[in-house]
Amino acid sequence: MGKISTVEYLGDLRTEAVHLQSGDRILTDAPKDNEGKGEAFSPTDLVATSLASCMISVMGIKARHHGIDINGTKADVVKEMGANPRHINAIRINIYFPQTYSEKERELLERTAHTCPVGNSLSENLKEDITFHYPDL
Repeated sequence: MGKISTVEYLGDLRTEAVHLQSGDRILTDAPKDNEGKGEAFSPTDLVATSLASCMISVMGIKARHHGIDINGTKADVVKEMGANPRHINAIRINIYFPQTYSEKERELLERTAHTCPVGNSLSENLKEDITFHYPDL
């Protein structure tokens, strides 16, 4: 596989990542609790956020194949840091669906979420707390 992005250090603990195919840009800052300004996503924020985005994306793929509408599905993401060495200790994600689904559809979506490539790439030591919320439950 070819190069997907470039990352440049801009100084003052800030980087700019460029997605080569689209030209999209992401700024990162070190967090306030680690000498940064906290004015943008930190790299560890992106890891936690990527997990939620990946889960929703793979659910979207599966939903499309089964004629299920998940448009408007949202996630709240919480990241907990650990020390010595500094690392992500836990990621807590609440996924909110905008409509009701059958029990079979809920099982399909939830099972699919847990197969996302980001989640499969993270350490088994990382605590993942994923909760699915439906308007009818």
